[in-house]
Amino acid sequence: MDRKTHWEQVWTTKASTEVSWYQADPTLSRTLLREIGTDPSTAILDVGGGDSHLVDVVLADGLGRITVLDLSGAALARARTRLGARADEVTWIEADVTTVVLPPQSVDIWHDRAVFHFLTAPDDRARYAAVAASAVRPGGSLVIATFAADGPLRCSGLEVARYTPEGIAEALGDAFRLVRGFGDVHRTPTGAEQRFSVAVLRRTAT
Repeated sequence: MDRKTHWEQVWTTKASTEVSWYQADPTLSRTLLREIGTDPSTAILDVGGGDSHLVDVVLADGLGRITVLDLSGAALARARTRLGARADEVTWIEADVTTVVLPPQSVDIWHDRAVFHFLTAPDDRARYAAVAASAVRPGGSLVIATFAADGPLRCSGLEVARYTPEGIAEALGDAFRLVRGFGDVHRTPTGAEQRFSVAVLRRTAT
């Protein structure tokens, strides 16, 4: 089963609160966006955003202009339905982040707590890094959360890659510099704990 088929199946068979990564309020992401610094003109890209509530937070708090990119059209449709009329304030992209073509230097903040650890093939990681390096403006930021070195080995039936914050930076290459790294613990809807690594990186000057 290819990636898109897998994720369409997930989002057509499970409720939002049945997936392990569900967050009613993405508190950490909101905090990091504010620490980086945003205003209504800030271009934020949520990679693998799908049915995440980060888009709700960005709109409600006036943090910037948000684009949500996800492989699953079903996940994006669910988010659009939840937002109602406010969905028109969002740019929605149904695509694979490893192959999507984004306008160069169009992103101020790239946010991903859903995709990178699923890229277990080196070629996929390299393509992801190349897309990010092209799309994020010099001086722009990346916020990436992955499963930690002692985190889960699988998620949603798929194998995952696990990282330290330094490992995330190394995988993304010289186009990005690690500004801050730390661990976090996510509690799933069933109460289980999952350990994450979080990396805040800056796009180096070209």
